[in-house]
Amino acid sequence: MKISSLLPSLCAAILAPQLNGLANDASGRLHLSVVDQRTGRPIPARVHLKNAAGKEIRTDAYPYHKGHFTIPGTGELELPPGAYSYEIEHGQQWSIASGTLRVRPNEITEHAARIHELIDITKEGWWSGDLHVHRAIEHMQWLMEAEDLHVAPSVTWWNQSNLWRDGRPMPADPLIRFPGGRCNHIMAGEDERSGGALLYFHLDRPMDIRSENWEFPSPMKFLAQARPQQRVHVDIEKPFWWDVPIWLASGRIDTIGIANNHMCRDSMFGDAKSGGEAWGKPRDMSRLPHPHGNGYWSQEIYYHALNAGLRIPPSAGSASGVLPNPLGYNRIWVHVGDRFDREQWWRNLRAGRSFVSNGPLLRAEANGQLPGHVFKQPTGSPLKIPLNAELFSRDPVSQFEIVKNGAVVSKIPLAQWRRSASLGELEFQESGWFLIRAIADNPATFRFASTAPFYVEIGAQPNRISKASAQFFLNWVRERMERVNLKNLAQKEAVLKHHRDAETFWLERTNQSNAD
Repeated sequence: MKISSLLPSLCAAILAPQLNGLANDASGRLHLSVVDQRTGRPIPARVHLKNAAGKEIRTDAYPYHKGHFTIPGTGELELPPGAYSYEIEHGQQWSIASGTLRVRPNEITEHAARIHELIDITKEGWWSGDLHVHRAIEHMQWLMEAEDLHVAPSVTWWNQSNLWRDGRPMPADPLIRFPGGRCNHIMAGEDERSGGALLYFHLDRPMDIRSENWEFPSPMKFLAQARPQQRVHVDIEKPFWWDVPIWLASGRIDTIGIANNHMCRDSMFGDAKSGGEAWGKPRDMSRLPHPHGNGYWSQEIYYHALNAGLRIPPSAGSASGVLPNPLGYNRIWVHVGDRFDREQWWRNLRAGRSFVSNGPLLRAEANGQLPGHVFKQPTGSPLKIPLNAELFSRDPVSQFEIVKNGAVVSKIPLAQWRRSASLGELEFQESGWFLIRAIADNPATFRFASTAPFYVEIGAQPNRISKASAQFFLNWVRERMERVNLKNLAQKEAVLKHHRDAETFWLERTNQSNAD
């Protein structure tokens, strides 16, 4: 027999383990079920399964991404015999099931993992979304149910790639509604280039953002095209991208991602080896070391924007499908009410009735008002605002932190995993802003929750503008201008025009400052 005649069977033998969940002739079958402990019913969930050597098990039978897969409540895998460990999750409000099991050769192993709801903040009116999604649209219902997520727009056009470019029919209605009110809009887009990335939502058709140059045209061209559309929502994907100062100066931004994809479930991007802030503005690593430094840097930049008088709510995105995160790892919780309403969710997101989280669930009120509220007081008397917060966290959290005008002014110790607390009163003599955050004691990644800001207007100067924060962005945009690298002088001038406009904005903002 010729060797060539053996090749098909040899290839099949080699590929079989990959195509059947690493199975072999002595493999066993694992029947895995995830059960709601209260009802006894199967529940969709995300599964992280590893063999005895710690290698993550991949399967093509279920939606899989970088070390985890999703089952609709029950699943079946063919596996080599041996011991396996697992972690199973169903969103941020549920317990995590973890344990070990053993698969025996030529046998069926039945294993049921039980999870239970630890807290239901949807009953309090909070509903969650993830604004940075790269997963296959045909899997989205399954994935959203498994993560207990209600808003997850799919990025279907991104730089040179475009799902709709090669003859795929454009949907008459890009909004897909799933049972339970879950919504997947399949026309989200990402414009990513040398200055960073902007995310676009609610467009009816993709924009043609293709270019042969990483620097030209300026992202401001496409921002100007999109903004006149009434429903469009534009998100700065990360605060440390180089073009953030010109985007902020444009007045065309709706939200900014302080819980972003540098923050992953089991690790943190942003060490020196990985390039710190990727191709964004680097932090001082001696002051903000890895692994938590990038998380603090993201918040620090956001606080400068608020201190400069810009009222932009925070957002969250996981980049699941590109980076290792599961869908919904970084999510934004928006207060809507007892029943989910998608349009109201987006309106309240823009109003800052929200908090961001990649773990802890932090709900806070200031004098009975939700984040985004503006407190007003005439000149002549201080304003004292009573604060209350409730925290639930599966990770240990040692304290609440109150951030006023960019500085942590109070730390309230926490001794319990779930606690409702009075945080005392916060006093303002002049206009400003504040928020409440909680950072988990996690050594591997930056796991936290933060409310959107509350605002305070006192007297004739309702907006506090910090000279130092305006100067921070002025210096930044000037540094960015020096980095524009284009040999074509006409293209370079077209790009620099937007930076000069931003330079003028930040210079005027510095001159308008009324605080240090």
